[in-house]
Amino acid sequence: MTAAPNLLNAPEYTVSELSSALKRTVEDAYGHVRVRGEISGFRGPHSSGHCYFSLKDESAKIEAVVWKFVHVRMRFKPQEGLEVIATGKLTTYPGSSKYQIVIEALEPAGVGALMALMEERKKKLAAEGLFEAARKRLLPYLPEVIGVVTSPTGAVIRDILHRLEDRFPRRVLVWPVKVQGDGSAEQVAAAIRGFNALPESGRIPRPDLLIVARGGGSLEDLWSFNEEIVVRAAADSMIPLISAVGHETDITLIDFVADKRAPTPTAAAEMAVPVRSELFSEIASLARRTFVCWHRHQEGRRNELRAAARALPDATEVLAIPRQRLDAAASALPRSLRTNTHVHFRQFAAASARLTLRVLRGQVAQADHRLTVCGERLTLSARALLYRRRDRHTALAARLKTSKLANLEARRQAISRARERTERLADRARRALLTSVQRLDARVGHAGQLLIALSYRSVLARGFALVRDEAGHPLHAADSIGPSARLEIEFADGRVAATADADRPAAKSTPPAAPKQPAREKPAAPKRITKPVDQGSLF
Repeated sequence: MTAAPNLLNAPEYTVSELSSALKRTVEDAYGHVRVRGEISGFRGPHSSGHCYFSLKDESAKIEAVVWKFVHVRMRFKPQEGLEVIATGKLTTYPGSSKYQIVIEALEPAGVGALMALMEERKKKLAAEGLFEAARKRLLPYLPEVIGVVTSPTGAVIRDILHRLEDRFPRRVLVWPVKVQGDGSAEQVAAAIRGFNALPESGRIPRPDLLIVARGGGSLEDLWSFNEEIVVRAAADSMIPLISAVGHETDITLIDFVADKRAPTPTAAAEMAVPVRSELFSEIASLARRTFVCWHRHQEGRRNELRAAARALPDATEVLAIPRQRLDAAASALPRSLRTNTHVHFRQFAAASARLTLRVLRGQVAQADHRLTVCGERLTLSARALLYRRRDRHTALAARLKTSKLANLEARRQAISRARERTERLADRARRALLTSVQRLDARVGHAGQLLIALSYRSVLARGFALVRDEAGHPLHAADSIGPSARLEIEFADGRVAATADADRPAAKSTPPAAPKQPAREKPAAPKRITKPVDQGSLF
C-alpha cells in the first residue's frame, strides 16, 4: 500500500511526449548505422514512390524504409530475398510504436548476393531477346577507325595500341571513362551511345568498330559492366562491338550482348585487324597465281584459234557458188520485171471494164433494199422483245405479291408462337420467383429464431446479469475491478449503475436499482423465448 503515493508523484507524460522522447533517445544513441540482413516483405515501390520492407536474420527483424528520392539514385535496387548491407539512420515511428531504419545506401552482402543478382538480371535480359545470336553483327575485316571505351590511364589502352601497331596500324579514338566505382556504368553507356551518335561525314569520323575494354579484377570491380544501362547501350549500338572486360575467366553481362567477346584486351586488338605482313604475303601469292592462270588461259585460247584456222576452207571456194547464183539472178531480173508489169496491166484493164454506171446504180439499189428490210425486221424484233419483257415483269410482280403475303402470314404465326412462349416463360418465372421468396422468407425466419436462441438476453432472462465497466466493456473477473470503480449492471428488464466497494463483500440481495426503473422494461425480444433448450431442428 506504500507504492501508490510514489506512483502518484511520478511525472505524467502524454503519448506524443513519450514517443518523441523515445525517438530522440534512439536517434542520439545510435545515429547512422550499417545493418546486414536479408530483405523480406518487399513488394516493389509504394504508389508514393517510397519502399517499405524488413531486414531480418536468423533471430530478429527490423523495419526499413527507403524514401523516393533515395530509391531513384540507388545503384542496387532492393529485391525480395537479397542479402544486403544497409546504411542509414535508426529512428522510431510513433504511429505504430516501433523502431525502424531509414536507409540511405544499399549494397549487396558478399559475392554470393552479387552472383544471384547477376543471374536474375541475366534471365531478365535474355527473356527480352538481347542475347540472341541473330542480333549479333559481323566485324569489319579492316576498319578504318576503331573506337575504344576504357580508362585513359590504365595499361589496357597501351596494350591495345601496341598490338594494333604491330599488326595493322589504324586510327584509334579513345573515349575516356571510369571503369569502376560510382558513375562508371553511366559513363560507359554514354561513351557507347556517343560513338553511335557521331555523324559519318563529320569532323570527328565515326568508328567502324568499338572495343569496350578493362583489365581483370574481382566481381565487385567489374560490376559496372553488369549494369543494365551498359548492357542495353551495347545492345542498341549500330556499330559492331567487341567486349574485352577482365581476363578469360571473368564473365560479365556485356559479354553476352556484344557482337564478339575477347578473353583479354590484347585479344580484342587481334580480333579487330589482321596482320599486315600476312596480308602482303597473301596478296603477292594471289597475284602470282592470277598471272599464271591468265597466261595458261591465253595459251589455251591461242591453240584453239590455230586449230580452228587450220580447219576453215579457203574464202574463194566458199564464195564461188553464191557468186554464180547472184550473176544468174541479175541477168533474169529485167525480163521478170517486164512480165510482171504486163500481168498487172491486164488485171487492171479487166477490173476497169466491169466498173460501169449501170452496175453501180444496181448495187446501190440492192443495198437500199437490204437496209429497208433490216429496219423492218429490227422494229418487229424490238416490239416482240418489249412484249416479252412486259409479260415477264407481270409474272414476277404476281409472284412477288404472293411471296409477300405468304411471308407476312409466316411472320404472324411466328410472332404468335413467340408470344405464347413468352407468356409461358413469364408464368414460370413468376412461380419460380414466388417460390424463391417463400424459401428466403423461411430462411430469414429460421435465422431470427436462431438469433433469439443464441442471444445473451435469453441468459439474462434466466436470472443472470452482465457487468460492464465505465467504458461499456464487459468484465469477466473480479480482479479486473478496482476500488471505487463505476460499473453498469444489465438485467433482463433494464440496466442499473453501481460503484465497486473493495472494503466489504458484495451484497447478496437484489440490487435496489431494478425496481426504480419499471419504465425501461423491454418485454419484446427476451420474453418471447419460451421454447425448451432442445432446439436441434433450428440447426
